[in-house]
Amino acid sequence: MNLRDYVRDIPDYPKEGIVFFDITPILSDPDAFRHTVDCLAEKFKNSGATKIVAAEARGFIFGAPLAYKMGIGFVPVRKPGKLPYKSRCVSYELEYGSDTLCMHEDAIEEGEKVLIIDDLLATGGTAEGMVQIVKEAGGDLVGCGFVVQLGFLDGPQIMKDAGQDHCFLLEIN
Repeated sequence: MNLRDYVRDIPDYPKEGIVFFDITPILSDPDAFRHTVDCLAEKFKNSGATKIVAAEARGFIFGAPLAYKMGIGFVPVRKPGKLPYKSRCVSYELEYGSDTLCMHEDAIEEGEKVLIIDDLLATGGTAEGMVQIVKEAGGDLVGCGFVVQLGFLDGPQIMKDAGQDHCFLLEIN
């Protein structure tokens, strides 16, 4: 299955000159969605992960069903003020400014094997923020997976510079 057929290009969103790559057509097609989760599961079946960490909101869409399929825990990473328990937070840079992610402080145990999942790797800011919060929590990062990677932006190099192996199902150049 060619996932590119299920990614819609939306020009000038969220601002002029930017092309937004919309993954909602993957979600609306049950075969494409199943294929996407199954492919990620196959790539990480031998990772030894015991938890999947994913950032709101689109990371949840792929991270939660993947955790279910792999039989491991799921850790939501959210915006400040959205989690009800004591949290650790990390701020990071994005292509349009900066942002902050938070995670319950007891979500990952020291040395626990963690897999990061997100829908898209663009400039790498969110991924780098998730890597940082997992490491600060004492997690052992065993991989990072993305549905789409924008090869023409800095994200792939940022992941490489951070020493993080990552995989993706679709690269758009």
